[in-house]
Amino acid sequence: MPIQPHADSDASRRAFIAASAAVGAAGLVAPFAIGAPQAQSGTKTLNLGLVGCGGRGSGAANDSLSANPNVRLVAMADVIPEKARAARDGLAKEHPGRVEVSDTSIYGGLDGYRQVIADPSVDIVLFATSPGFRPRHIAEAVAAKKHVFAEKPTCVDPAGYKICCAASDQALKQGTAIVTGTQYRRQASFVEGVKRIHDGLIGDVVDMTARYCGGPIWYRGREGGMSDAQYQIHNWMHFIWLSGDQPAEQAVHNLDVVHWVMGGAPDTCFASGGRFTKPEDSEMWDSCSATFAWKDGRQCDFKSRQLPQSATDFDNVVYGSKGTAFLRAFNNGTQIYDRSGKELFSMKGDIGAAYKQEHKDLVDSILAGKPIVELRQTAESSLMAVMARESGYSGQKLTWDFISDSSTLDLFPKELKLDGELPLPFVRVPGTYQMA
Repeated sequence: MPIQPHADSDASRRAFIAASAAVGAAGLVAPFAIGAPQAQSGTKTLNLGLVGCGGRGSGAANDSLSANPNVRLVAMADVIPEKARAARDGLAKEHPGRVEVSDTSIYGGLDGYRQVIADPSVDIVLFATSPGFRPRHIAEAVAAKKHVFAEKPTCVDPAGYKICCAASDQALKQGTAIVTGTQYRRQASFVEGVKRIHDGLIGDVVDMTARYCGGPIWYRGREGGMSDAQYQIHNWMHFIWLSGDQPAEQAVHNLDVVHWVMGGAPDTCFASGGRFTKPEDSEMWDSCSATFAWKDGRQCDFKSRQLPQSATDFDNVVYGSKGTAFLRAFNNGTQIYDRSGKELFSMKGDIGAAYKQEHKDLVDSILAGKPIVELRQTAESSLMAVMARESGYSGQKLTWDFISDSSTLDLFPKELKLDGELPLPFVRVPGTYQMA
């Protein structure tokens, strides 16, 4: 167990964590601004536009329609418009009369999202494309004074993080909402568990573990006639500019919980990892292990991996001076014990309810005139994943000041055309790879 911080640091640290917890539970709230989309009445109907119509996008639209009787879907965009039409037809069967998307309101190609944003009838834009597009999509929607739901992660590099921070500041200033797909922040078992941790039920938090260790991930081979851009978007998980690798695309859920529990981003990260089973043209690693450290001596041991026939673990464990809290993934709930093993708190999990709650909170905040803006906290969690990835790739210990401020790493292609060429993929090797 790490050395305990001096007593005189406890009060200030707990105050900081408590303040962060309040933000983490409900998001930042901005006053409603003149010029922002107006939604003063609780009975007002809000119109959704969906960008990215794969499984997660269709799921997000379904969650919003299920949680909010006063929303309807009116516009959709996907690089492949046929995918959007199929998603529309499926959603229309689930929600009769509330999916009003004509063929002329379905847009394709890389610029289709702009037509959804430009649609004057759209109040909220749901972004569920591959993550590499997310920062720029969010920024354009905020500039158009649209409310936003953005899936996680919200960035895959420091350049995207800075775009997100600027968009967050603008949304706060103008009074438009941004809610993100970090559903554990709205899962009751996590909310109540983290509240009790911050209230001191396990004493001072001194250490933590976070795991996203699963089996192999999907892979989509190149089809005949595909350009580089078409293939990489089709097989997006395996290209770092699009997915951010597994720590960003998947394990960001755990790292967001770490950010929440610890009250903010770490000071340093030291990571390692490797690759054993990925296809030849995949840029992904199979595993990443990192130690995050905070200035007051607290640490988090983080592991993510995708390996066949290996044990799985998706949970978070918080070690305190008086007990231990288990914040378990999916529907496995939260359990808190004292040092003797006596149970102090327990709650079942319901991740399905959390998926819907994030959309209900978004709509409710708009209708109440107190829009939630939680982009910055999710951008920080996403950048923690980038920090672990880049520390492992480079073999170097990284500081938060460097990754959040000094780094110039920008993975987004300088020229991107759907029928265009892209640089050859490459695997980052410690000792030869250096991040910008």
